[in-house]
Amino acid sequence: MPSFDEILKEAGEFGRFQKRVFFLLCQTGVTFSFLFTNVVFLGQAPDNYWCRIPGAAELSEQCGWTLEEERNFTVLPLHLRNGSSSGECERLDVVWDASVSCASPLARYGNHSVGNLPLATCHDNWVYKRPHSSIISEYNLVCGSAWMLDLSQAVLNLGFLAGAFTLGYAADRYGRILIYLLSCLGVGICGIIVAFAPNFTVFLIFRFLQGVFGKGTWMTCYVIVTEIVGSDQRIIGIVIQMFFTLGIMILPGIAYLVPTWQGIQLATSLPNFLFLLYYWVVPESPRWLLTRKKGEKALKIMHNIAKHNGRYLSPHYSEITISNEEVSNPSFLDLVRTPRMRRNTLILMYAWFTSALIYQGLVMRLGIVGGNLYLDFFISGAVELPAALLILVTIDRIGRRLPFGIGNIVAGIACLITAFLPEDIPWLKTTVATLGRLGITMAFEIVYLVNIELYPTTLRNFGVSLCSSLCDLGGIIAPFLLFRLAAIWLELPLIIFSILAVVCGLLVLLLPETKGISLPETVEDVERLSSDFGKCGKKRKHQDTNSYI
Repeated sequence: MPSFDEILKEAGEFGRFQKRVFFLLCQTGVTFSFLFTNVVFLGQAPDNYWCRIPGAAELSEQCGWTLEEERNFTVLPLHLRNGSSSGECERLDVVWDASVSCASPLARYGNHSVGNLPLATCHDNWVYKRPHSSIISEYNLVCGSAWMLDLSQAVLNLGFLAGAFTLGYAADRYGRILIYLLSCLGVGICGIIVAFAPNFTVFLIFRFLQGVFGKGTWMTCYVIVTEIVGSDQRIIGIVIQMFFTLGIMILPGIAYLVPTWQGIQLATSLPNFLFLLYYWVVPESPRWLLTRKKGEKALKIMHNIAKHNGRYLSPHYSEITISNEEVSNPSFLDLVRTPRMRRNTLILMYAWFTSALIYQGLVMRLGIVGGNLYLDFFISGAVELPAALLILVTIDRIGRRLPFGIGNIVAGIACLITAFLPEDIPWLKTTVATLGRLGITMAFEIVYLVNIELYPTTLRNFGVSLCSSLCDLGGIIAPFLLFRLAAIWLELPLIIFSILAVVCGLLVLLLPETKGISLPETVEDVERLSSDFGKCGKKRKHQDTNSYI
């Protein structure tokens, strides 16, 4: 009986059929990037807001004040009392009623005593110039509640983490395409509910669920693609990331054209419903069908792939074998039991954590540094394309380890320099920060490839899932670290990012080089890998290559 890889080679490893499916599923990268980064536009800081004095709304209507006139009567006296106060988080502790003069509402207190009026902390009743422009103005995430904006992104990443385990398991048990379609449906429905959430609690619940389903779409689309192409098609992982980058470049255009956060939320969520049409054009993974002992269905799909690729499969094929078997119940101990496996696992976990924390931190930082947010966000996305091209050019020429380490170190040095550059040279500050974004993007895209290549077949799926879960943990911490430290000093997060990145860059240089080698099949193969450049490639080049997923 032929193996699946042998039949795939005969049907075409990356023919017209796979290219069509690949292109269709790559669109998921665009919508996932919307979900991953849209907090920058959903949570834009309001332009102008202040705390309203009790009774001011009724008095304003009675007196025919404009919002600007009401603000002058409310905030200017407060500013006279405390020159540093802008009236955003505190107000005069007074109450206005119908007896107050429209011309001078504070006259009853006497001009000499305005500065002595007591102050009260504002807990609600804020007035916004654009009340529905962001979730901050919608749910009053200001002053003492400002940390809740951090929470909204942390909850999304918590959803990613939950989705990685729950839907990853479901995709292995119930099928790739089924979980992909259900996840697309879930992202769309939850996105609509988020847009019309009556309160912040409902917003958080369905933002979490959108994260769960969003991770399901991203994982399963990647797995489907990699399981229907040949094992030598390593480039596809980088190309899928390029569609993620395309989404980042499109998002500021959507946010610029749509004036409300609800509109942005809907515009970035509704496209997921279009992916339901893939039910008729994207087949179930034949590799998965084989693991569920559905060889007849798998063979039927392989005949269809061969037909679309202009190939021909022998009609005598009646069964397919699959060469690799997974460990029945892999555990974390399997990843740290031997010296080199333990070293690789700990370094990779740190690399995933660092890459996600710094990447998300730099993306969200664009929302608080001022400047043209839409243009800066577009440029920061565009710089990821050269990162992908650099990876494609270098990884098969000089290897994985050196670009991996250099990407982290460049990101760390760029973050450190950016923190101390003066504000009056904005072009230089933007250029250096962009270089940091390019470096961390390279590191983020390489870590997945290296993670796959450093685990044996029997532990590969489990190892990648466990290590990449640190990516979501980094995403959970990123908003709190960024926004809370930035409140102390705007550039303080960059100092933390630089330390984490440089340490990561040095650590990954301790990993073995995997350029030109076959995938390890056993733990013993991993232990034999040398950390010296080039040696391991010559040692195992003659062995068969297994699939990546």
